Amino acid sequence: MDAVITTVQSTLTRHQNEKRALIAILQDIQAEYNFLPREALEFVAKSLGVPLIDVIGVATFYRAFSLKPRGRHLVTVCLGTACHVRGGPKILSEFVKKLAISPGDTTKDKHFTLETVACLGCCAIGPVVVVDGNYYAHTTIRKVDSIVRKYAKKRVKK
Repeated sequence: MDAVITTVQSTLTRHQNEKRALIAILQDIQAEYNFLPREALEFVAKSLGVPLIDVIGVATFYRAFSLKPRGRHLVTVCLGTACHVRGGPKILSEFVKKLAISPGDTTKDKHFTLETVACLGCCAIGPVVVVDGNYYAHTTIRKVDSIVRKYAKKRVKK
């Protein structure tokens, strides 16, 4: 057994191979690998006796899951109406420039993934950027460099 299958088997055992625990199982796999490897999805489907298309359907329905590798740090720029009118697109452009990637992409060194979202639900403090769950309110173009530098120095604990 390779390492992914061994890890997934351990996760399935922890969840007692329960079909109803599919989302929790996928969350645990996502936490381990920072994305959902195809072989993990196939193994989960086979082990739970669920069609692979159903497992992939759940994995693609929820935005928290990713089918492609993400960087160690997830940068999310809000482009909802309130953030948009307060400069969200310019802030996104600055992140694109600083990270040298487009939204939806990951840096070559796998350090950052840049994403956009239609609304984070905190319009009063917009424009908002979220990095690894940390909210940056009233973000400006000038703040982008310090946000990137802060996370460029951080290493994720495993």
